[in-house]
Amino acid sequence: MIVTTTDIKGLPKFVTGKVRDVYDLEDELLIVATDRISAFDVVLPTPIPDKGKVLTQMSLFWFDLTKDIVDNHLVTADTDEILDRIGKAGVESPEQYRELLDGRSMLVVKTKPIPIECVVRGYLAGSAWKEYSALRAASGSSGTVVLHGVELPADMVECQKMPRPVFTPATKETTGHDVNISAQEARQIVGEEIGRQLEVLSLALYNRASEYAAERGIIISDTKFEFGQLNDHLILIDEVLTPDSSRFWDAKLYTPGRSQPSFDKQFVRDYLLSLDWDRTYPGPELPEDIVAKTAEKYREAYQRLVGKPLV
Repeated sequence: MIVTTTDIKGLPKFVTGKVRDVYDLEDELLIVATDRISAFDVVLPTPIPDKGKVLTQMSLFWFDLTKDIVDNHLVTADTDEILDRIGKAGVESPEQYRELLDGRSMLVVKTKPIPIECVVRGYLAGSAWKEYSALRAASGSSGTVVLHGVELPADMVECQKMPRPVFTPATKETTGHDVNISAQEARQIVGEEIGRQLEVLSLALYNRASEYAAERGIIISDTKFEFGQLNDHLILIDEVLTPDSSRFWDAKLYTPGRSQPSFDKQFVRDYLLSLDWDRTYPGPELPEDIVAKTAEKYREAYQRLVGKPLV
């Protein structure tokens, strides 16, 4: 079953994101990950089969693996329990939604979201590489380059491993791209104590995940975490360490000094860049081969990291 939109009658929508539909159950939220895919901040008309299931089930795996580091918002991902809960919330004949929800839904506790993205980078790639290159060119430095408060050697190449993982948060923008900021700027937004807690937790999560992934031949170049507050307690929310929120590379193919093939929507981005498209809505349809290659990359990332095929 390919899911592009959801409509659970009797449940109010809390928010509709680029990929997820979220329903309000008072103190809890029902998150349903669809098979929608976005690129360049535009949701494309062509879905990627099983993408929502990969995102949900991979997040569940990481929630379990990191629960000793920080609590998370998961209540249950058991379909029977979710159907029972939405039935009690007033949904008539909840069983009709079993196929829709199975494998792609989570019931989570409602929190007060922290208004920054907690990004950790282990390698100099993506927007960080572009910013680093611009700073180096502007300064002509032969010593260090200061990127959002982080000192880096001035002779680094694209996708090179950082001297150590760094916390490089970003703002949450309602439109357009998030804006990279320094850890100090983040503390000004969320407060000194919470800002320092977020940095410590984010680095601990990245270190745990990157060590685990390395044993399975996967490099986690960078990733983003989101946190919420529940009774003044920080907990991990949203998705975690998925191909949509992280940059996964095959360790066997890794070569610093160039961009790396990744386990995400790279095939989609490369295809779109070959078109005469102005990156505004509506996006173009994707050809079957691009859809198939992208779906396979998502499934492969799941299998290599979780250790079993996607069910």
